[in-house]
Amino acid sequence: MHLASEESEEQRKLSIKIARVLDDARTSHATHIRKLKELASLRSSSPPIEFREAFCKALIPLFNFQRRTASAERVIKFASIFACSRGGKGKEDCGDELLENFLKFLLVAAAAANKTARFRACQIVSEIIMRLPDDAEVSNELWDEVIECMKLRVGDKVPAVRTFAVRALSRFANDAENGDVLDLFLEKLPLEQNGDVRKIIVLSLPPSSATLSVIIDCTLDVSESVRKAAYSVIASKFPLQSLSIKLRTSILQRGLADRSAAVAKECLKLMKDEWLEKCCNGDPIELLKFLDVETYEAVGESVMSTLLKAGLVKLDGGQTIRKFFVSNDDSSEGDCNHSIELMDAEVALFWRMVCKHLYMEAHTKGSDAAKTMGTESAVYAAEASDNNDLLDSILPASISEFVELVNAHIAAGPNHRFASRQLLLLGAMLDFSDASNRKVASEFVQELLHMAMDHESDDNGNEVVIGDGFNLGGERDWAAAVAELAKKVHAAKGEFEEVVLALVEELARPCRERTADCKQWLHCLAVTALLLENTTSFRHMQRRAIDPSEILHSLLLPGAKHANLDVQRASIRCLGLFGLLEKKPSENLVKQLRCSFVKGPPTITIMASKALLDVGIWHGPDEIDKAMNCNLSSQLRDHKMSLNPVQFGNEGEDLDIELLDLLYAGLEHDWGALVEVEENQSIQGILGEGLAKILLLSNKFSGSYDSIHHLLLAKLISLYFSSESDELQRLKQCLCVFFEHYPSLSTNHKKCLSEAFVPVMRSLWPGINGNVAGSTAMVSNMRKRAVQASRFMLQMMQVPLFAKATKKAEDNESKNPEDETDPSPDFESGEEGFALRISIEMARFPAKKTAAEKTYLAALCKILVLLQFRVSEQGPVKLMQRILNRVIVSIAAEKDLTKELRQMAERLQAIDRHPDEKLSSDQANLILGRLGLEINLDEGDYPIVPPTPAPQSTRRSRPRRRAKDEEESSSGDEISPTSVVPTIPAVINSRSQRVSKTVAMTRMTAKTTIRIGEDERGDSEEEDEGGSEVTEDDDSEEGC
Repeated sequence: MHLASEESEEQRKLSIKIARVLDDARTSHATHIRKLKELASLRSSSPPIEFREAFCKALIPLFNFQRRTASAERVIKFASIFACSRGGKGKEDCGDELLENFLKFLLVAAAAANKTARFRACQIVSEIIMRLPDDAEVSNELWDEVIECMKLRVGDKVPAVRTFAVRALSRFANDAENGDVLDLFLEKLPLEQNGDVRKIIVLSLPPSSATLSVIIDCTLDVSESVRKAAYSVIASKFPLQSLSIKLRTSILQRGLADRSAAVAKECLKLMKDEWLEKCCNGDPIELLKFLDVETYEAVGESVMSTLLKAGLVKLDGGQTIRKFFVSNDDSSEGDCNHSIELMDAEVALFWRMVCKHLYMEAHTKGSDAAKTMGTESAVYAAEASDNNDLLDSILPASISEFVELVNAHIAAGPNHRFASRQLLLLGAMLDFSDASNRKVASEFVQELLHMAMDHESDDNGNEVVIGDGFNLGGERDWAAAVAELAKKVHAAKGEFEEVVLALVEELARPCRERTADCKQWLHCLAVTALLLENTTSFRHMQRRAIDPSEILHSLLLPGAKHANLDVQRASIRCLGLFGLLEKKPSENLVKQLRCSFVKGPPTITIMASKALLDVGIWHGPDEIDKAMNCNLSSQLRDHKMSLNPVQFGNEGEDLDIELLDLLYAGLEHDWGALVEVEENQSIQGILGEGLAKILLLSNKFSGSYDSIHHLLLAKLISLYFSSESDELQRLKQCLCVFFEHYPSLSTNHKKCLSEAFVPVMRSLWPGINGNVAGSTAMVSNMRKRAVQASRFMLQMMQVPLFAKATKKAEDNESKNPEDETDPSPDFESGEEGFALRISIEMARFPAKKTAAEKTYLAALCKILVLLQFRVSEQGPVKLMQRILNRVIVSIAAEKDLTKELRQMAERLQAIDRHPDEKLSSDQANLILGRLGLEINLDEGDYPIVPPTPAPQSTRRSRPRRRAKDEEESSSGDEISPTSVVPTIPAVINSRSQRVSKTVAMTRMTAKTTIRIGEDERGDSEEEDEGGSEVTEDDDSEEGC
């Protein structure tokens, strides 16, 4: 006994000594080396078992300390280093034994119920594993236990525990024997909600083909730290040569444009230190060669712009474009001829971006010099002068050399087309003020405009145009470069239009004479499109070689009826551009676009839909319909979501419907798998995006289309939630942005959203409004999407308006404060109107409902109870109280929802300022008329008169206690005038003794009376003695 007490005393003293060492180690890292030696001497002078127990005991207080302070972190680091250290000479086994037993102690703590103990245990285990030397001897069984324990902790509910568990396992992720660790990381990463845990998982992933795509996907993570970690891992673990061109460009495109400056800086560090310096020896042109700038031009531009702004592009003396002019001296004649050395695509892009940077810097510094004075102005002016001098030394010495350089690359064929365009863009930085230079440049512009489209012959010998077929040169970028140079050369007012119109008149002659082939038609239309895209008004085109009206009637309209589909597409595109320049759309133009949209083949329909939408959004749908000069019909004005189908592609189809009806019909039409290859955009996507723009700009259009906007919105919401096809992914992205801004712009948009709710729910809910239900799984998915849509629309209704719209609504509300019963002008767009629409929709259903109708009403009710009424809206409050009785009856089978509706009724009664005043029929009809709704409010105010002769009642006599309660209730009603909510009478059901299921079902024929504000005792008695028809139907269905 005495020996045991002495051993306990010795162990206590040892624990105190170790605790003092740990306490000293927490003050500073500088003391760790000295304290490690002190602790090692204690270990060597003490029995191993006693030291191990004392060491663990001294660390126990740390497992109860939750805060992550610097002192606690120093203690953990110190303990981990000591546990990893081995004993002196001849005592290595002692160190390994301590490590094994300490790890076992930590594993017990890692499985504790206390979250702080688990957190500290995983933290120390991870620190030990990261610091453990390779020659440490630990049994395989123990390592297996550690790995399994940490894998279990990866699923812990505490993020900090998960973080250190992942860190502990990161050293095993590279081990082929522990492939399940890597699989666990890849499984947990997309499911992890905490950003810090995702970050440590990304940092722990080893380099492999399986992890590369996952790490690159993390560059789009919502957390800034995760994105930054992804770029750090790519830089350290994946060399440039191991990545494909697409991955390289994706990494740079996302990183350099990241919204976070820290992430963009990390991406710049990756590009500079790892790719530019190590792989390309600091040469930007070599880096551009790794990026395929011909395919990913925007990425190349972003890379060069970033490098130039960071000062990482060094121009050595003598580096200039003029070096590509190689002189060939002819001694016999004394002349000097030039030969052009062709540039690669990367070199051309490099010089174009360098010249653009110098040009912009010179302009910026010059502006700064003009805005300042004194020495500061002189400094800015000197910097601008230096940039201008450097730019002049790089650019060709004269306009003639510039023209010669570009022509040489154009003549080299399509392989140098990209370089030609890059050099052509240098023209924007040249000076054309000299008349001789302008003459040379003007001739060059004429050559570019006269340049016919490239073509090739197919297997059948037919000529096929190379490119898109409606832009000059076959591509949009080339046409934009030519237009920019032409406007720079012909900078005087109206000169550009005069020059191009003269060419259009020349090219249009064979077209008007019907002698032109398809290539001539396309060339003429491409030049016309270039003019229409780059002019601002028809005023600059008047009294020229050819008038705008002549272009329309002699070129564009005949081209839209041409037999060749490419000519039709190009003509329709020009018609759309032409319509944007008109003050009012012309009749012939609108009729042709509508005709091409309905009667044309699919490729023509796509182009016509774009043109129609552009012109319709610019002028407004009302102006487009007026341009038809005839009476147009509209089914949307009759509030029909399902229109009579338009026979697209049918030459005999009539076009007597309004524009929005036509576009809506195109949105409903089944186009199959038709997708435009060029932009990967379907016809439904184009029409949906266009209608979204029309709704977004609806306040700009003065017309009579406000009454149908909610149907368009309902269709877009239905498409957003119902479609699963890949063709509409772009439309969904567009609608995501649209829904974010639409409800906040104006109260009219809120009103439109309120009106669209019921049509959306009817169109999405299976088994309602003629919707096909299908299998159980399909019905379940359809209901889920409909519920998501309802919640989404509720969120949009509750989004606050922008400041301007809110102020306008408040001004309107303050104009009529004298009559509290009359609704304010914005109640239609508020939650009050939204609630009334939902309640009336629920009240319209009959007493006996199908299973689909019951679930539909339950979904509506869940939205209804979330809506709030304002105290200022007394009229809607009173009206809602009257309608809520029927709503409760319609949903009586759902006890939880019924309870919530009763709570809603109590809230309404609480905000009713004058409960003794009833809402008159005129006031109710006024509110309903404002909402465009109809309901017979008097239908439930009086008992239903039975038919004559009345059938004999099958009810048994009511118990005396219940009758007495009824009398007390009626007498109380006569005395107290506060109950203004009408009661919906119902036939009381009384069930006889249930002999069998069949007898019980035959006697369920009536409904129970439900009153708002009735006490709980009355409610419970009613439920005991009689049930609603809905409840009994449910009971019968369950019994079956």
